[in-house]
Amino acid sequence: MSQKTLIIAEAGVNHNGNEQLALELVREAHRAGADVVKFQTFKAKNIVTSDAAQASYQSTNIGMVESQLTMLERLELSFESHHTLVAECKKLGIEFLSTAFDSQSLSFLIDDLKLTRLKIPSGEITNLPLVLKHAQSGCDLIVSTGMATLGEIEAALAVIAYGYIFPETQVPSEGDFELAYSSIQGQALLQSKVTLLHCTTEYPAPLDEINLSAMASMENAFNLSTGYSDHSEGWLVPLAAVACGAKIIEKHFTLDQNMAGPDHKASLNPAQLSEMINLVRQTEQAMGSKIKAPTKSEVANKIAARKSLVAAVDILPGTVFSEHNIDIKRPGNGMSPSLFWKIMGCNASRHYKAGQLINE
Repeated sequence: MSQKTLIIAEAGVNHNGNEQLALELVREAHRAGADVVKFQTFKAKNIVTSDAAQASYQSTNIGMVESQLTMLERLELSFESHHTLVAECKKLGIEFLSTAFDSQSLSFLIDDLKLTRLKIPSGEITNLPLVLKHAQSGCDLIVSTGMATLGEIEAALAVIAYGYIFPETQVPSEGDFELAYSSIQGQALLQSKVTLLHCTTEYPAPLDEINLSAMASMENAFNLSTGYSDHSEGWLVPLAAVACGAKIIEKHFTLDQNMAGPDHKASLNPAQLSEMINLVRQTEQAMGSKIKAPTKSEVANKIAARKSLVAAVDILPGTVFSEHNIDIKRPGNGMSPSLFWKIMGCNASRHYKAGQLINE
């Protein structure tokens, strides 16, 4: 049986800064059968300058051009609202997760909300000071790798290994990171606590830029579990990712794809999220075991589907078996055709009527 995929319903900022919409997203994620519902935690003034421009997809999806700061301030969810969301998650039995984009928000997730699992977003993978603070928390980490090269991922993993080994604040050097990454302890900590997520940072992501094969490249390069954060339309790609071995599937969802906001149009609605999760579970069933052997239902079909050695004509005792008096036909409960050459030239031990199964 294949391992159950961890499914993260990514609410992100699809609450538009409204606590009641955020609560409804939690409830819909739970109803859909997700394991985790994830939000984004940030203080807009801490993460962007006043004149930073939007990404093109953001202005396109929102339908207007404004600064990132203005947009993010509108999408910011208060720390007080986070406590309300965590309480709702606990009541429903779904894990609360959030991505921190700044140190203040990260401290809040760790110290106030007491999260034991964190996600490093793609945009912060080169923000190594923030990456280090994630690792020094001791939490399990999901590291998103959109826009990243293998070299950038390795650099982040070296910092994470160092942070796990040295959880107290220090002034590390690049050499310290390399030593931690190459150490037995560092590698063991990474393998037990870190999962890499492949993703394409575009909303929606074009199919020809998904590159699911990169999951295998990361797994081979770093010997770590991998998953997939999907920004494509629909749910075809997440199912393919599960078939490729993804241990985590993260998918954006929204209450209404027509709402104003940067991510709604690349998100599933609640019914679609539920359908995707159901199909992921079916895909897991279909993945099954790596052992190639007859299944229970196949064993029952063997006799009907396979063939046996049969007498092509009446064969008298002592007759030499040859290709002229032996045929191969169904059913498959006689001597296997794989013994055809072994029996050639041997003498029949008994009388066989034409069409009778050979039993020597």
